[in-house]
Amino acid sequence: MAEVSPVKEVGIRRAGKNTLPVFSRARRVAFVGMMGALSNILFLASVTVLNWGQVALDLSHMGTLIAGFFGGPLAGSAVGVIAGLGSGLYFGSTSGLMALFLPGFVFGKMLTGLSVGLISRGLGIMGRKRKGLLTLVSTLLGYVPECLFTVFFFMVIIPLFAPPAAASFLVTLLMPILAKAWIEMGLMGFYMAALVGNQGFTNLVSRLWS
Repeated sequence: MAEVSPVKEVGIRRAGKNTLPVFSRARRVAFVGMMGALSNILFLASVTVLNWGQVALDLSHMGTLIAGFFGGPLAGSAVGVIAGLGSGLYFGSTSGLMALFLPGFVFGKMLTGLSVGLISRGLGIMGRKRKGLLTLVSTLLGYVPECLFTVFFFMVIIPLFAPPAAASFLVTLLMPILAKAWIEMGLMGFYMAALVGNQGFTNLVSRLWS
């Protein structure tokens, strides 16, 4: 009988149950790290090369979406947290409201990763043959919790804890921010629809997450 590689047999037992092999867990951690790095690189691009004066294209949720669709809600949440660190630190430092913006961005982006992962798993999108339209719709639906939190953040949290002058100015930015965010999510939804329909990309990410 052929022997099975001992590396593939390595597992950790907890409460009498086998968890993922160690090498698979390491690959998943690396995948989350890569998607988090991708999100922050795209955010940096939005404030540099993709910034045209008053207009900046922020595609930083791409890493979050890839993790959510291919890895599920926990992976999406983890990448969302990492993605929120970059934008939270940047806007927190430029506004002088680090204590508000850093946790706000982290929590908001985590919500999108969690929601997209739950919707993707619930609809079984990755197992469907025709999944482009569902991917686009799921991307938009997945942003709804973050959108609602953004409204709460700007209308309640900022007026309560930010200096009055800063709060009155920031509240006026809510509608432009939301309009821009929905446009960006729609654009990223089309990108994701193309990616999940690409067999080569799907196979690559499946190997990374296996």
